[in-house]
Amino acid sequence: MRALLSAVLLAALAAPGTAAQDTTAVRFGRLIDGRGGVVQDAVVVVHGERIDHVGSGDKAVPAGAKLIDLRPLTAIPGLVDVHTHMTFYWDRSPGTRPWAQLGTLGAAVTVFLAQENARKTLEAGVTTVRDLGSWEYTDIAMRDLIHRGAMIGPRMFVAGYGLHISNAPPRAGAAPEPGQCDGVAEVQRVARQQLGAGADWIKMYGSTGSDQDVTGFQTFSFEEMKAAVDVAHRAGKRISIHSYGPDGARDAVRAGADSVEHATDMDDETLAEMARRGTVYVPTVEHNRYYIAHREEFGYDDQVVQRLEAYVQRNLATVRRALRAKVKIAMGSDAVFTGFGENARELERLVEAGMTPAQALASATTTGAALLNQGDSLGALAPGYYADLVAVDGDPLADVQAVTRRVVWVMKGGAVVVDHSAARPARPAAPSP
Repeated sequence: MRALLSAVLLAALAAPGTAAQDTTAVRFGRLIDGRGGVVQDAVVVVHGERIDHVGSGDKAVPAGAKLIDLRPLTAIPGLVDVHTHMTFYWDRSPGTRPWAQLGTLGAAVTVFLAQENARKTLEAGVTTVRDLGSWEYTDIAMRDLIHRGAMIGPRMFVAGYGLHISNAPPRAGAAPEPGQCDGVAEVQRVARQQLGAGADWIKMYGSTGSDQDVTGFQTFSFEEMKAAVDVAHRAGKRISIHSYGPDGARDAVRAGADSVEHATDMDDETLAEMARRGTVYVPTVEHNRYYIAHREEFGYDDQVVQRLEAYVQRNLATVRRALRAKVKIAMGSDAVFTGFGENARELERLVEAGMTPAQALASATTTGAALLNQGDSLGALAPGYYADLVAVDGDPLADVQAVTRRVVWVMKGGAVVVDHSAARPARPAAPSP
């Protein structure tokens, strides 16, 4: 009897197509692999959550595999947005403003409602985010819910509370705000608390500056920044330092930060040091244009808009100088509230600053993945990488808006999470180069 069962099992394993039962083949008009290669009539063979191999034409489709034919669309790797705030949610209740409502709905309700932000992020073609600051560890909760499959959203790397200096007078009996720290010892303690809570990154606010406040006065000293960097690196983690201005950015680079966010007006010496060290610049230019476009939602007057517009121009000028200095640049949207779904529009700003569409796409794929220390799993379409695939309508190497405005279909980790292919009008296949 045991021999008979073994024979039946062997026969089942040898049956035609059985090996391909859990295999999906996705076919595209062409594919941009994130490593400089372009494949015409491309087929990506997916097994489980990973890519098995990439081929071309009918012969590349395994017998018995489920076939998803997306020709003539173009495949690109899932995008990496290295600066978001996924749990900054606004319910649009009449009479409310986004910033005033933040934190008032409670942590559990916010995490639940922020699924909308997660869904819109996927619809922008973003399958992985680095989330740089939340409250009551809602970002950690959201990351873990997505990881266990209880919530649909991008893969998240999170920072917990951002470290910041005292910014209000003391109140009798009141505990310090979480994330608040002054001096080397407190910086070390609070950074360790974030890691203890489960943060993947340390986030540090090294200057003033946010939404309508575009000042960039340095807050933490070099010694405090170095203390935070050392805590992160000793734990095998990485650190991002926010600086709207050049002074905080200079000390952040000297202290060993892995990325610097926003910074404008950085001097040539700082840019050269960033290039030498491999420090990644995340300029978030589109973030302030988002505020301008959504001024009515936020209640910003003409003076605020003028400050934001001036900052955008300084931001673009700094990106141009960083490009000339060969600084690594990664795409970060700094998406908050109603900005989700527009995540990739930062690529349009990077092209405006002088990047080619191919360089801009790399900032949201290979460079972002490397910053997350995930360069062997994310940011490319190759064997062994996560099956994070995005289908866009058009040629991303000629027109970046194919990525920023025309995402049609998204797969994350082997599962289809966005599919607008049925609603797309038929277009002829792009001619071979």
